[in-house]
Amino acid sequence: MKTISCDIECFSSIDLSKGGVYRYCEAPDFEILLFAYSVDGGPVQVVDLASGEKIPDKIIQALKDDSVIKWAWNANFERVCLSRYLGQPTGTYLSPEGWHCDMVWAATMGLPLSLEGAGAVIGLDKQKLAEGKDLIRYFCVPCTPTQTNGGRTRNLPRHAPDKWELFKRYNIRDVEAEMGIHHRLSKFPVPNFVWDEYHLDQNINDRGVRIDMTLVQQSISMDERSRNDLISAMKEFTQLENPNSVQQMKDWLAENGLMTDSLDKKAVAELLKNAPPELTRVLTLRQQLAKSSVKKYQAMQNAVCSDGRARGLFRFYGANRTGRFSSKIIQLQNLPQNHLPDLAEARALVRSGDFDAVSILYEDVPDTLSQLIRTAFIPTENKLFYVADFSAIEARVIAWYAGETWRQELFAKGGDIYCMSASQMFKVPVEKHGVNSHLRQKGKIAELACGYGGSTGALKNMGALEMGLKEEELQPLVNAWRNSNQNIVKFWWAVDKAVMDSVRNRTTTRTHGLTFTCQSGMLFITLPSGRKLAYVKPRIGINQFGGDCITYEGVGTNKKWERIESYGPKFVENIVQATSRDILLYAMNTLRHCDIVMHIHDELVIEADQRMSLDALCEQMARTPPWADGLVLNAAGYITPFYKKD
Repeated sequence: MKTISCDIECFSSIDLSKGGVYRYCEAPDFEILLFAYSVDGGPVQVVDLASGEKIPDKIIQALKDDSVIKWAWNANFERVCLSRYLGQPTGTYLSPEGWHCDMVWAATMGLPLSLEGAGAVIGLDKQKLAEGKDLIRYFCVPCTPTQTNGGRTRNLPRHAPDKWELFKRYNIRDVEAEMGIHHRLSKFPVPNFVWDEYHLDQNINDRGVRIDMTLVQQSISMDERSRNDLISAMKEFTQLENPNSVQQMKDWLAENGLMTDSLDKKAVAELLKNAPPELTRVLTLRQQLAKSSVKKYQAMQNAVCSDGRARGLFRFYGANRTGRFSSKIIQLQNLPQNHLPDLAEARALVRSGDFDAVSILYEDVPDTLSQLIRTAFIPTENKLFYVADFSAIEARVIAWYAGETWRQELFAKGGDIYCMSASQMFKVPVEKHGVNSHLRQKGKIAELACGYGGSTGALKNMGALEMGLKEEELQPLVNAWRNSNQNIVKFWWAVDKAVMDSVRNRTTTRTHGLTFTCQSGMLFITLPSGRKLAYVKPRIGINQFGGDCITYEGVGTNKKWERIESYGPKFVENIVQATSRDILLYAMNTLRHCDIVMHIHDELVIEADQRMSLDALCEQMARTPPWADGLVLNAAGYITPFYKKD
């Protein structure tokens, strides 16, 4: 026995989408209902566990044997649930080393991250059965007790034998569909080093991160009281039945001489600039109420396991265009920043439940609770968090690719890229807290907006006008940035030409250490790390200006599978972000002996004994990969008793 392809169907009273699989299978009523499997590509068998059948001993042994490769779609679900079935306690799971994930394989090929979607794109003969969602809803989650169903809270096989037989066929078909995808992708195997990265990711997900549940529960309680107070105050001012209603509030403002089409954050901030005093109070309350959100705290409450840790927060290859991680359940990629100077004191007050003290000292309770969200992540007793991140990683990577020498020299000297960029653009010295310091901000937004071909629109999206720049300054700013970074501009269009030639001629092209290959209806970009980016069904199309462009199929901005238009700077953005991801993974591998509990963008959070050296950690993290000769990296960090933005 060399491989097993498998799929399971389970029951649990915990909502999988809210709690995640680690919490899901902790429910007392958790049970695996069906286990479908194929050994070495043979016929699919199904074990009806709900009806008393048993998984064969040889399969049980294979599940524990790392030399037998287990395949599944979103294999983390099968591995964690089977760990519980085999009696593993919370915090210990079947080793990831013996598992490979078909969903990861599909992601490396630029395919959808759903079995149904991937099967449809590649045209499988045996696709996922459409009835599955209804069957899962019937057998896998609690049902509402009614007079018709005898007041039961769960549907068992005996309640609908015909549906149960169809559910078994559905379970078998899932394995057949996974094996079909496996077969279709067989000539594009996932490199072993990517599977090694996947196993590292799974170990981090298994480890999880500790949650300060006292802070979480007190924050939820305080938010509810704050919200009630804000609504009461708004009702008193406006006499509206529901002052939280956008339409009611817009009508009330109009009656009081203030017209607006929107009440979003940006619109309210604009209205506050010129609103009369009597309306300023209401708009301020409205602003505070909009911040009154405890979704992150509630997500922590839903996901935390019985040992106080939240697990499964990271999705490997979550962004299938670049291979970057995405986050799930608690969603770590968009945590609010913290700017409170006395963060520890505010945190202690909230933990103590002293609402009156918090409201007196900080006035804006919702904003305070928002700023404390990061601090709900805490290390194990007698340990600390060591937080380290790369400095300006994308700016360094694009300069390295493009050979933008002045940038590389600046990074080697430890200089500030925003100051130097502004200095290059305006031909004057710029220091962060010194001469011409007002130009640094212009350098910063130009860096963020212009690096991937952005123009005046990108500057506006970055908030250039809100920062005080005038409309007439924007185009000169773009021109100045491009003139200062001519090698980066050349890099965009060299990539554009290489992609265009590869797709048009179905051949291999090379530029700037990158290889572009068009074969079997796919465009591959091979990075210096050896990893490949994949674009499905590339074609030459016509852009809005009447010129040639590249189009390919992928998940667009509306989350649907569609044809996407691209060009040199956009491909460069993918390349730079993908390379930054590979550098992060290289650092994670270098530090895999440490207890990594979180990683957010280009930042690592390690739970360690306080005797560990922060300098040694940052030095290790900043080691340049062997495939990136000449790239200048730097990592900086801090030590903290709770997570925060330093």
